[in-house]
Amino acid sequence: MNPSLDLWRAAVAFLAAFLAGAINSVAGGGTLVSFPALIWLGLNSVTANATSTVAIWPGTVGSVWGYRRELREAEPRFRVLIVPSLAGGLAGALLLRWTPAPTFDRLVPFLILFATLLFMAQETVQRLLRTADAGSRRSVKWLVGAILFQLAVGIYGGYFGAGIGILMLAALSILGLKDIHEMNSLKVVFGGSINGIASAYFISANMVRWQYVVIMAVGAIVGGYGGAGMARRLGRTAVRRIVVAIGFAMAVSLFVKR
Repeated sequence: MNPSLDLWRAAVAFLAAFLAGAINSVAGGGTLVSFPALIWLGLNSVTANATSTVAIWPGTVGSVWGYRRELREAEPRFRVLIVPSLAGGLAGALLLRWTPAPTFDRLVPFLILFATLLFMAQETVQRLLRTADAGSRRSVKWLVGAILFQLAVGIYGGYFGAGIGILMLAALSILGLKDIHEMNSLKVVFGGSINGIASAYFISANMVRWQYVVIMAVGAIVGGYGGAGMARRLGRTAVRRIVVAIGFAMAVSLFVKR
């Protein structure tokens, strides 16, 4: 099917991208808005997935700008996680092109549910693993574990992407971060790296529908910037509750889809 982009399709695509950009800025999971919307508009699942990734990625620019204050204050050591983000994102994009999705799709709701529960239990797990102090975050063991985990998140993100925000927030909480805004600022950088390299591959492989990419990119940028500002105004407690709610909602929706 090759649907044309008339006025109502453009409006639906823009709204879906705006919501996805805002959700990604706050907690992640915007793919579960933009991806189904494109399928509903007539694109096949692979094209919809690739198009959604490319279209929503510019929203990262708005989110990074919105979190510029938190990024300046974040510990520079965390920037090393950009490398496994890029490597994993490219590997995941290749998997989407070369392998069937059903087996991996069956694992997705379990991964998201686990990450959400892990995020809820942040302080308890930190005490059990003794990772809440700054010294542990400087150890070689921490660095290797963080890189391997982010590589796995990158592969998943390049392949489908729904829930990478929850996974990264959970990982950052276990690694000792407590400020939800600092965690969100790092999350948008890592997520932008994952989706950016995947987008580059999807474009080179001619897997996207550009008529949707353009209108959705604008919506994602506006939604991403507005979402970052809204998160700061809501406060840490409210944003944590939103993260948990989105995580459970995503898990339930994917279980139902199965």
